[in-house]
Amino acid sequence: MASLSARPVTARSVTPPANPPQGGRRLPPMLPDWLRDGDDDGDGGGQGARRTRYRTIFISDAHLGTAGSNAGLLLDFLKRHECETLYLVGDIVDGWQLRKGWYWPQAHNDVVRAVLKMAKHGTRVIYIPGNHDEHFRDYVGLEFGGIELLADDVHVTADGRRLLVIHGDQFDNVVLYHKWIAFLGDGAYTLLLKSNGWVNRLRRLCGLPYWSLAAHMKKRVKNAVQFISRFEEVVAHAAAERGVDGVVCGHIHSAEIRQIGDITYYNDGDWVESCTALVEDGAGTLSIVDWAERVEREARDDRARTAKPRLVVVDGVAG
Repeated sequence: MASLSARPVTARSVTPPANPPQGGRRLPPMLPDWLRDGDDDGDGGGQGARRTRYRTIFISDAHLGTAGSNAGLLLDFLKRHECETLYLVGDIVDGWQLRKGWYWPQAHNDVVRAVLKMAKHGTRVIYIPGNHDEHFRDYVGLEFGGIELLADDVHVTADGRRLLVIHGDQFDNVVLYHKWIAFLGDGAYTLLLKSNGWVNRLRRLCGLPYWSLAAHMKKRVKNAVQFISRFEEVVAHAAAERGVDGVVCGHIHSAEIRQIGDITYYNDGDWVESCTALVEDGAGTLSIVDWAERVEREARDDRARTAKPRLVVVDGVAG
């Protein structure tokens, strides 16, 4: 079983030097004007928008740069919430797919600008790279655009619990030891997500809510279910070795809160299949927000409020 380094996480706000140190790392790229400028777009959530405030928000696996990313729903979520700390728990940008071909629509750009705006206005933003955005691991310990890059972190909840925050690919043996299989599987998964897009376009034409074909298939494949369960147990065991109270991760696109021995396992899900986030309130309680379900419920309630009453005629009398 792979184990995490026991080093303490001390990087906070590090200003990169004007020139790279001799034999040292490359510095993070400067933000281009087209991404940085114009991020201050009013209240971000529309005129008079009301925002829900949390102490901490954890999101991962947005896979920006792919057609399967539900960037529109993620942008809506970010605009309607605020927090003291925002954790980006890996695979926010999908470098694997971007290397194969450039795909970056406006909605993906808007998500990045929304995150930068949160950092600009006082939210502490911590980016913990995953395997799909592993190129950012070259810059761990540095900061750019107000976003801190860390390999992992220990988050202390409002009620004093210590939670290890990691992406989770460190414990995926396929990614660690058979990367070529992972790339092959990534291609098949990308095809499945494209099918998911076609299915949901048809559902929208029929007035039906968002539904994830990929999540549906995963839950019904025995090997996938067994892998998820084993993954959760291995991650929880590694967290116990670090002496923390719980662990927050992403990677497997399966939102979950589960007690495993003395460790509370949290997975914040993804924005490809389920569109979920993990949130902490002011008392330290963590819960999963299913944003796709929330948006559909709100739309359903709006339709019910605006529906015109039907005219029923009984024995020639309208009522």
